[in-house]
Amino acid sequence: MALGRKPIEIVNDGKHQLLSKAKHWDRIYLQEVAKIQNGYAFSSDYFTKGEGMPLIRIRDIESETTVDSFNGPYSKDFIVKKGDILIGMDGDFKISRWKGKDAVLNQRVCRIIPNSSKFDSKFLYICIQPYLDAIHAETSAVTVKHLSSKTIGEIPLPYPPLPEQKAIVSKIEELFSELDNGIAQLKTAQEQLKVYRQSLLKWAFEGKLTNKNLKDGELTKGWKLTKLGDYLENINSGKSYRCDERPPNNDEVGIIKVSSVTWGNFDEMESKTCFSNNLYNSNYLVKKDDFLFSRANTVEFIGACVIVNKVDKKLMLSDKILRFKFSQDLLKEYTLHYLRSREGRKQIVNLSTGNQDS
Repeated sequence: MALGRKPIEIVNDGKHQLLSKAKHWDRIYLQEVAKIQNGYAFSSDYFTKGEGMPLIRIRDIESETTVDSFNGPYSKDFIVKKGDILIGMDGDFKISRWKGKDAVLNQRVCRIIPNSSKFDSKFLYICIQPYLDAIHAETSAVTVKHLSSKTIGEIPLPYPPLPEQKAIVSKIEELFSELDNGIAQLKTAQEQLKVYRQSLLKWAFEGKLTNKNLKDGELTKGWKLTKLGDYLENINSGKSYRCDERPPNNDEVGIIKVSSVTWGNFDEMESKTCFSNNLYNSNYLVKKDDFLFSRANTVEFIGACVIVNKVDKKLMLSDKILRFKFSQDLLKEYTLHYLRSREGRKQIVNLSTGNQDS
């Protein structure tokens, strides 16, 4: 369904804080500072997978490429250039600048073409998304929400003087640049921490963390090689049930997915809902402090292990997740670190067989 009221009415309600403006600014409707061009209803008879012009559909607007191409006749008026402003008119109502090469504009996507010398195009782009979010929130729908070009044209944008628009854009770009640099530095630091963590674990399990004079290949006095099974009282797993893919509510019984056990904490939301509470078996119930081990996954995550920090839902083990019960609690933490070390991972991968379940 489409919006049943005008955007200015949504703004005047005052419920959406990002639609506010400075008191000394005016407002101006988007259609007064830009042209709104609807995409064309290209015939699907000419849709291809790579032959012809890239065809921009709603799912493509935030990408650099398109899923489909169009190999039929088209007008140059519908050719989208890199940097053009696009809005998806169904679903989530997202705005984006086109990042790919020349493409044709399909229906249910519109292009915003700034045409006013008194309204900065960058400022226009920055302003629009909060209005689209508010319109989306106010649009009722049984299935997919729809946005009209008329509604887009009636968006009452803030209208500061042009020098102030440019100053705002400049400051936002400066802050975004600092943010991007901060994110890049954080990613670099995270990668460095991964390397340091693996080095630390290597030294720990070679004995060099507590004995710096130990030579390569030697074991610290009193150490010995042993099998994990020698320190386990029990290993068990659950069963495979046909389930609803959504996580269970508090009054329902769930089964954990393999994705609940990765290299972070236990994620109880990565679970499925049993179709019947009669499947509940307390022997399979996941509890706080359980040591869980993924025995079936991709190469990256097979052998992933976690100690359950908390679990609020009634969740059971699946057949792909093992639970280890240790003879001593201290061994639980020690084993977790070892299995996450490079040497531990190497042993797990070498022991794994067949095609891992995803």
